[in-house]
Amino acid sequence: MALPKRNTALIGAAFLMATSAVGPGFLTQTTFFTQELAASFGFVILLSVLLDIGAQLNIWRTVVVAGKNAQEVANAVIPWSGVLLSILVVLGGLAFNIGNIAGAGLGLDALFGIDVKLGAALSAVVASFIFLQKDAGKALDYFTRFMAFTILLLIGYAVFMVNPPLAKAISGTFLPTVFDAKATVTLVGGTVGGYITFAGAHRLIDGGIKGESALPIVNKSAANGILITACIRYLLFLATFGVIAAGGILDADNPPASVFRLATGGVGEKLFGIVMWSAAVTSVVGAAYTSFTFLKGIHQKIDEYRKILIVSFIWLSTVVFLFVGKPVKTLIFVGMLNGFILPIGLSLMLLAARKTSIVGSYKTPLFLEILGWLIVVMMTVLSVMAVL
Repeated sequence: MALPKRNTALIGAAFLMATSAVGPGFLTQTTFFTQELAASFGFVILLSVLLDIGAQLNIWRTVVVAGKNAQEVANAVIPWSGVLLSILVVLGGLAFNIGNIAGAGLGLDALFGIDVKLGAALSAVVASFIFLQKDAGKALDYFTRFMAFTILLLIGYAVFMVNPPLAKAISGTFLPTVFDAKATVTLVGGTVGGYITFAGAHRLIDGGIKGESALPIVNKSAANGILITACIRYLLFLATFGVIAAGGILDADNPPASVFRLATGGVGEKLFGIVMWSAAVTSVVGAAYTSFTFLKGIHQKIDEYRKILIVSFIWLSTVVFLFVGKPVKTLIFVGMLNGFILPIGLSLMLLAARKTSIVGSYKTPLFLEILGWLIVVMMTVLSVMAVL
């Protein structure tokens, strides 16, 4: 019975990471930058995938070999650094969950025409229900898997309907005519930034996958998570590129919605509603789950209140949205903090991977370690530039 459980955790970690990344911001960023860069945006997607894999593999491998959650590993490298990492992740997850809840409300509004705030509350009920199940881990795995396939199917249908110029898209992917560094950083941050980069690794730990012998599973799960995210992003890029190539003009206030309307006609609004809701609600559960895994490191008894704390996290985000709205200044401030989470977390994991007291005889492959440090430097510089 151990093997199926390990396989479930492997698949669950990949889909949790992927669906955590694919939120309302993901949809907007992809359509916006496709409008800006056209076919050349395919190259940005390709480059971001390579950087994503470098970040994920370094973090996931170290966490799983150590057999501890990231904040515990960080504390073993530099005392209290794990506490700082936990604060950043939880604050970032909470702030962005407000946006995710809002996105879920918008999705149900587009799908059923109900009030956005009512839709947000109903979405919070659905997200809470998942964690109240007897086997919440299995429920989480199946839910994220179903939602990911739904998103892939509907975006794939939009691509089929719009029939994009594939030759131009592929050419732009490998031979771009323009390049935008900001777009690359935005994509990397949106795919493995904040809590997202730790979601799958912590799911593997929860599934009992630990130690150096588990590295093949880690590699496969991390690569699958990035691949799923990349497929969703590239399909959305193709759909958007097809709409633009056909002369369509995207709505500046809601570019992804206009892509579906222009690509699929009368049913476009409904399809957008399903995709938006699926993307948003899975990001809600991903942020809630991962934020809790950082909180439980504070005290061993916290794990006894797992369900209550995760559901409370979801409803705190919802209540802030319902009664305060989206606090723009807070979101911007925490968004900047979120930009530092990847370089801080990744650098701590890279340092941990060199300490035998943490990882035993394990050694990170040299090319992977070099790639990891390059990502740290790049994301640190760009995050500082964003603040200044």
